[in-house]
Amino acid sequence: MSESGVVIHKGLENIIITETKLSYIDGEKGILYYAGYPIEDLAKYSSFEEVCFLLWHNRLPNRKELDDLKRDLADNADIPDEIVDFMKKIPKNAHPMDIMRTAVSALGPYDPELDDNSKEANIRKAIRLQAKVGTVTAYIYRIKEGLEVIPPNKKLSYAANFLYMLFGKEPDELSSKIMDVALILHAEHELPASTTAALTTISTLSDIYSAIVSGIGALKGPLHGGANEKALEMLKEIKTPERAEEYIKKALAEKKRIMGFGHRVYKAYDPRARIFKEYFRKLCEQKNEWTLYHVAEKVEEVMINLLGKKGIFPNIDFYSGAVYDMLGIPSYLFTPMFAMARTSGWTAHVIEYLQDNRLIRPRAHYTGQLDLKYIPIEQRET
Repeated sequence: MSESGVVIHKGLENIIITETKLSYIDGEKGILYYAGYPIEDLAKYSSFEEVCFLLWHNRLPNRKELDDLKRDLADNADIPDEIVDFMKKIPKNAHPMDIMRTAVSALGPYDPELDDNSKEANIRKAIRLQAKVGTVTAYIYRIKEGLEVIPPNKKLSYAANFLYMLFGKEPDELSSKIMDVALILHAEHELPASTTAALTTISTLSDIYSAIVSGIGALKGPLHGGANEKALEMLKEIKTPERAEEYIKKALAEKKRIMGFGHRVYKAYDPRARIFKEYFRKLCEQKNEWTLYHVAEKVEEVMINLLGKKGIFPNIDFYSGAVYDMLGIPSYLFTPMFAMARTSGWTAHVIEYLQDNRLIRPRAHYTGQLDLKYIPIEQRET
């Protein structure tokens, strides 16, 4: 509360600005639902393509509808040669999210329905956007590594095709499943900063590409995206489980933030982290490489013992970076992959919000001076 008695909600924390049927979070219990379905069931039984349909239509598809969506995603995965050429000309040291934001923005004018904000047109554009962001993300990696880009393989699932475009070979079953689950877990999460940015943009009756570009721009910030990179760096710095407790206690004593722990909404164990941990274990078992897993387990144990009573538990970022690292994916691609998955949720929110649109226009409480006398520049002191 300000001195004048005005209540200021910094960061809009716990301020509800809209209704949604897309996701439900119970942060106290560590529960997450997409359109009424528990995230655990979707991760176990569903696919990313099916989750996209669920978010865009608020129901699960039948077999024909799912097959049609898979075909549409595959058929729209190519991106124009002009955009590929432009991506190759961007400085190699550019931030991957800058490349992604620019490429997605450039895709807009190529869409024949760019300025049609009807629900039907936006669903079609959502499919085209979702199809292309996977290719954009894979090409960011190929170009930064000085490798030739690999065209999409239309016979593969969305997740398997993404790994194929990265590495040039069809992934094994476990890698494909893990990538599919990772996309599902990152697809939707109510109204974080990036989704709020997308809604603010679309509330002006702009277009869906501009809204997604806004989301990508917000996700670039280290307080939103990028935490899994830092969590992975920490695990590798600790090196062995025996060093974990000393490292964590020293970091906390120095008031450092332990990345991958705590969440603005969750005051319990993030259910997405629990799922990621299980697939991390399966990947370690397949590769017979356990060091990073044991370090992570020890860090989790220490942190919960020290801060669990304060509602600080692992979040999705703690295990996701380690999983991606074991799949051979470089850390600079983690946040673009987050955006790739979250495009499904961003577009779903855009479609939903436009059904009952209201311009998002908050207020600020003024704390400056009033009635100052204008002084001509010649009379001002230097």
